Amino acid sequence: MPLWDIIEFDVLLDSSNVGVAEWNQIGRAIFDNYKNYDGFVVLHGTDTMAYSASAMSFMLQGLEKPVVFTGSQIPLCEIRSDGLQNIFNSVCIAAEGKVREVCICFSGQLLRGNRSVKLSSDQFVAFESPNYPHLADAGIRIQYNEAALEVPHPDRAELRLVEFRELPIGVIKVFPGIQFSLFEGIMTESLKAVVLETFGSGNIPASGNSLLPIIKKAYEHGVILTVCSQCLQGRVSLGTYETSRGLSEVGAVSGADMTTEAAVAKLYYLFSSGYSKEKIKELMSCNICGELTE
Repeated sequence: MPLWDIIEFDVLLDSSNVGVAEWNQIGRAIFDNYKNYDGFVVLHGTDTMAYSASAMSFMLQGLEKPVVFTGSQIPLCEIRSDGLQNIFNSVCIAAEGKVREVCICFSGQLLRGNRSVKLSSDQFVAFESPNYPHLADAGIRIQYNEAALEVPHPDRAELRLVEFRELPIGVIKVFPGIQFSLFEGIMTESLKAVVLETFGSGNIPASGNSLLPIIKKAYEHGVILTVCSQCLQGRVSLGTYETSRGLSEVGAVSGADMTTEAAVAKLYYLFSSGYSKEKIKELMSCNICGELTE
């Protein structure tokens, strides 16, 4: 085993209670110790691990060392815990230094952090990256998928930490029979952005076109609306069907094949970086750190 040290936060939290303050705490710990280690392993609960890994991928700009999130479905103190193997694999991957990005290592699979989603609450294969290949698979040997690894730009600057601000960002999941009027009250100037989880490639129920005036109102208030798909695989393509054309006409932007977790983290990053709203709308459809396929 490689040499390692432990930094333990106080207090220890269930991952359901992890939010922006804890993301900043993790990012600051990595940034402050960056020059002292070859890689980093973050032990994290599974419920919000995909959100935290996505957040770190944006927060740590210029990253050239492995940051590997892992955890377990069964607590480490239990006989059948999957935690020990996950930790061993993660420490070895972090020490090898072949990946230079934020990842999730779970059940023998290494996934890009901002492409990952939690797949199961009761199976050992708890995570998957539906729209991006595995970075590595750990069997008898750890086999890396060289073509899938993030290649740092030769002119990349030194590591820069972008701490996130607490921001009013919402997520709305579309469902059959949804009454969009219920959400009209939150589309005010105080709301910064909304991620809208739609059907298929960006479709919404017509519902007498009741959503579009609400989105237009939000757009006039400066709210940025990003459209993601409820489907695990595939991408948003606004305008392909009549039921999605109106979204682009009232200022919504396509999240392409981003996960909701990545879209939320990206919005926190862009707003915290001080970009204008027009620039944020532009960048939401651009690849920054491997989160979407342009």
